[in-house]
Order: sequence, then C-alpha cells, then structure tokens
Amino acid sequence: MNLVSTQLKKAESIEISPFKEKLHLLGRSIKEFWKLYRRSKIGLIGLGMLLFFVAVALTAPLISPYDPWQRKTGEPFSGPSKEHPLGTDDMGRDILSQIIWGTRISLLVGFIASLSATLIGVTVGMISGYFGGTIDNILMGLTDIILILPTIPLMIVIAAYLGQSIWNLALVIAIVSWPSTARIVRSQTLSLKEEAFVEAARSIGAGHIRIIVSHILPNVLPIILANTVLRMVGAIISEAGLSFLGLGDPTHQSWGMILYYAQVAGGFIRGAWWWIVTPGVCITLVGVSLTFIGYALDEIINPRLRQR
Repeated sequence: MNLVSTQLKKAESIEISPFKEKLHLLGRSIKEFWKLYRRSKIGLIGLGMLLFFVAVALTAPLISPYDPWQRKTGEPFSGPSKEHPLGTDDMGRDILSQIIWGTRISLLVGFIASLSATLIGVTVGMISGYFGGTIDNILMGLTDIILILPTIPLMIVIAAYLGQSIWNLALVIAIVSWPSTARIVRSQTLSLKEEAFVEAARSIGAGHIRIIVSHILPNVLPIILANTVLRMVGAIISEAGLSFLGLGDPTHQSWGMILYYAQVAGGFIRGAWWWIVTPGVCITLVGVSLTFIGYALDEIINPRLRQR
C-alpha cells in the first residue's frame, strides 16, 4: 500500500513540476517585461491614462451623479455649472453622466473589435505563411481584396445590413481591420518557419499545429501585442464614426452616440460646445494613451529603439 502511494506521489510530482516550471518562467517573463516597460516615461503616462478610463468605466454606477437617460435633471442646453460640470443636453440630461457611462461601451467595443481582428489576422497570417502555396495565394488574395476596398463605405454598408447593436459594430470593425495584422504575421511566419529550431521540431515528428502554436506563435506574440494595442485606437475611432453617422446602438450610451445626439438635436447649431467637445476630448485622450503604450511596446520589441 505504501509502495502504491509513493508511486502516485511521484507521478503527481512529475505532472505538476512542468506546470510549476511554466508558471515560474511566465512570472519571470512578466517581471522582465515590466522592468523594460517602466523605463519608458511615455509608456507609463499612456498606461496611467488608460487605467484612469478603465477605472471610470468599472465604477460608472458609483461615480455617475445621475442616470444618463434621466431627463430634466437641469435646464436644456445648460452650460457647465456646479450641479452639471459638463452641462446638459437638449432634454436636460447630464452630460457628465453620459460621458462616464459612455466610457464603458467605447472601451468595450474597441477591445472586442481589436481582439477579434487580431485573432482573425493571426490565424490567417500564420496559416498562409506556414503552408504557403495555394493556401497562401487564396488567403492573401482575400486579404488584398479587403485591403483595397474603401474602409468607411464598406463599414457603413455592413453595419447598415447587420443592424444597430454594439456587437454588430464590433464585428463590422473586426471584419475590415484584420488584413493588416494578417500581412504582418505572415511575413514573420515566413522567416520563422525556416529557422533551425522549427526544422529541429519538424525532424522529431512535431505536427503542424504544434509547431505553429508552440514554436512560431510565441516568437510572433510581442509584435501581435503591439499591433493589437494600436488596432484598438482605430476601433474606438471607428465606433465613434459609425455611431456619429447613426449606425450605433441607440440603447447604449457611447462617446460616438453622444456626438450623434448632439448633431440630431441641434447641439452644433446652438453652440453647445460642452456637449460636442467633451466626447471628442475623451476619444483623443484614449487614442493618445494607447499610442503611447504602443510606442513603449515597440521599444521593448525593437532593442535598437531602446538604445536611442
């Protein structure tokens, strides 16, 4: 009985130790990454700005002074005041509350759209670059078709067809955003698949999926991460643009929908600058923060940039 229990413990230790080793390597990689990242002042500023907006989105029910849909909280088209720091809209709704709740939707759509575009682009790029031949021609032909199509009209047509929903917005943005990621990943995969470590893995019988996931993907991951962060900037701007054109979700507040309502209700004509400028400033600040983070990631990926 003791012999059996001893063998079971040995088997468990053999199974657990590789897992612990992977966790240790992951933790060490994260520490090394943070050590390099915090050297970039621009990167820290961008991270701080982004975390501020994330905190606003997460605590919206707690910090919002009013319900964003509540009417007559003040006089219509009222400018900034003590009761309404960012003024009110045409129905007397509080703009600050709309901005706070709109942060959730704008960041959510941007994150989902950029992540979806990255997943599609990485999958297409790796399959195309690794297998080559006919598969590469077909996938890159499809990629080129989407790249040459005008982005804004294509998004408008697809969004109008799918209907007004934040999930449809994210899907539309992802559909037109993945080709550039696919191109980048394909070029990296083409060079990596000829490396010695890939040939060694292939010689010992590793399958295609194992080689792609275990050997090629980890080496492309830093570039994918930087590209995803920058892709999120375009996704947030695209959401705002589509919502401004009336293709957003009218049941959810977002920065783009705030601009849409300002346009429809005559905010531009009435000179209600607080209703127009504030969401534009928020979009700009989030875009700047993500650009700063992307620049810091570029410095980590490219050692020559760190030496400047």
